[in-house]
Amino acid sequence: MAMPQSPVVPEHFQKTDYAELSGWPEDDQLGALNAFLRFCGLSSSDVLSGALGYGPSGVAKLCKTAQEAPIRTAEDARRFLESRFTPYRVRSSGFVTGYFEPEVSASRIRTEHFATPLHGKPAGLEAVNAETRPKDWPADLTHGRRQGDRLTEMPDRAAIMDGALDHEQLELVWLADPIDAYFIHVQGSARLRLTDGSVMRVGYAGKSGHPYTGIGRLLVKRGEGAPEDFTMSGLRTWLSANPHQRNSLFRENRSYIFFREVHETTPDQGPIGAAGLPLVPGRSLAVDAGQLPYGALVFVNADFETPETGANAYARLMVADDTGSAIKGPARGDIFVGSGAHAGEIAGDIRHRADFTILVPNEPDPGRQTVTD
Repeated sequence: MAMPQSPVVPEHFQKTDYAELSGWPEDDQLGALNAFLRFCGLSSSDVLSGALGYGPSGVAKLCKTAQEAPIRTAEDARRFLESRFTPYRVRSSGFVTGYFEPEVSASRIRTEHFATPLHGKPAGLEAVNAETRPKDWPADLTHGRRQGDRLTEMPDRAAIMDGALDHEQLELVWLADPIDAYFIHVQGSARLRLTDGSVMRVGYAGKSGHPYTGIGRLLVKRGEGAPEDFTMSGLRTWLSANPHQRNSLFRENRSYIFFREVHETTPDQGPIGAAGLPLVPGRSLAVDAGQLPYGALVFVNADFETPETGANAYARLMVADDTGSAIKGPARGDIFVGSGAHAGEIAGDIRHRADFTILVPNEPDPGRQTVTD
């Protein structure tokens, strides 16, 4: 007889109660539920792994129930969530940072002023998995380039800065400031105001596959300052004040990001995240996709001021719909703040300890079954 398979909850998850979640009653769960319901419209279910019960069939059933119910207020949404999900706190200590979508000037053609490129995806670039990984492939190299039946290593940031890809003419757009370009690599997307007055949005298309190294951490190790000195704004200040050391520091982060021009979103929407959906400021959370599935509802409680309300603590239900090279572990998250300079100021100051609580669906995903006697 075929029976639905209940969600497998990791040992480092501890069952808790909504009454134990500090800040839960004050949050606007309607905003979080609406962000979750974006997954209802996915044309492909490939992004929903089924982990923790967040599989295609289970999410579709939750979506249908939510859409049929009269959910109009935060209280309605709170009752819906509390009746259909059980909260599990991640036992390990968590940490959150913030990220945003930069907005900078750019040109589609190279000029004397606009001379720093963002590159498009090279032909043959692909992620390496267990089936495609060559026997001698470095363990920390996540991407490679397919050339015939061989997978070859991509050039890293230093090699690309030295012109390793110049002959392929992959330049998608040109920026005036190398520091802007570097931070766009870190954020993974940007809104670009072009010289002809139009707006262009670029998003992540792939990466070289080399390990990510945080240059702020390198500066701390070298005695250039304390960790709190190298928030995003602090790091920008250092890079601007030390132009002769800038490029050599960039080279030490071997990871290099490739971009594509994004046409799927409107100007009022956020950039596209790794789950293929426009990000929602204050509700989208980048996670380690190997630890938490896309679509997962995650209640984040941290000790920094909530940007919109000024509340002393950040307590918000968020949706896992993005990822990042520096996001590792079950209680590590990157909060999407929004687009533009003001969002960047907010995002740059978020570096805080946090508690993570995952909402696990009560009903098993009917699309995932196990056979019993």
